[in-house]
Amino acid sequence: MRIGELAARTGVPTRLLRYYEERGLLDPGRTANGYRDYAECLVDRVVQIRGLIDAGVPTRIIGRILPCLDDPRAIHVADADPEIIAALERHRDQLDARIRCLTRNRDAIGAYLDAVRGLPSADRVTAG
Repeated sequence: MRIGELAARTGVPTRLLRYYEERGLLDPGRTANGYRDYAECLVDRVVQIRGLIDAGVPTRIIGRILPCLDDPRAIHVADADPEIIAALERHRDQLDARIRCLTRNRDAIGAYLDAVRGLPSADRVTAG
C-alpha cells in the first residue's frame, strides 16, 4: 500500500510515517518507480509504535524493542545496556501508574452513570 493509505488506516500523518522510517522503525519496500510500498503488517507496527510513543517511550528505545514485539519468544538481550533497561523500567512504572489512574476514573464514571440512571447502591456493584 502507498503511504497515504497507511496514513489513512492508522491515523498517523505521512510526515510522521517518514520520520519513523528515518529512525529505522519502519522499513517499507519500494516499487519500481521508487514509491514506498508498505506491507499489510506495517499497519499493526505503526499502531505498536504509536502506543509506545503515547506511553512516553523515546523512538531510540522503541527501535531496540520492536523486534521483541514481533516474536516475544526470540528476545535477544545481548545488547541490552543498563540505560535501556532503566528507561524501560521507568516507562513500565509510568504505565502501571496510568493504568491505576485510568481504572479509578473508569470506575468513578461507572458509579456516576449508575447514580444518574437511578440504580440502587446494591445494584451498582453488579451492574458494572
